[in-house]
Amino acid sequence: MRAIIDTNVFVSACIGAGPASSVVEACIEGRVQPVIGAKLFLEYEDVLARGALFANARLSEPERQLLFNVFVSKCEWCPIYFLWRPNLRDEGDNHIVELAIAGNADYVVTSNVKDFRNPNLRFDNVIVVTPEHFEQELGK
Repeated sequence: MRAIIDTNVFVSACIGAGPASSVVEACIEGRVQPVIGAKLFLEYEDVLARGALFANARLSEPERQLLFNVFVSKCEWCPIYFLWRPNLRDEGDNHIVELAIAGNADYVVTSNVKDFRNPNLRFDNVIVVTPEHFEQELGK
């Protein structure tokens, strides 16, 4: 099972326990093959550097960095050679769809499913799900 793990899912895993933590754990354990590209990697780094975002997080900054390093070590690096644009209303999310297509991902796991609704282009082989739904898929 190949998946793109959106930044908001990783942030949620750092802030508290729950479905997002289960998703990241499944990636680290090898039950899911996470796929990452340059833009998503930089987005992760940018968000993880925002200390105020993690004021009440369960993980300290060194723990978040360690988790990120372990997570990235499990990721398959995938370059994007073709841009599928325009596609989504939010231009900032198009790279997620492009990575999913380039990386042959089965799922995009995101807490912002609505941002991926009604695209200009449809890719039926990629399923966009919440961490809660993905956690259920992992249990099957």
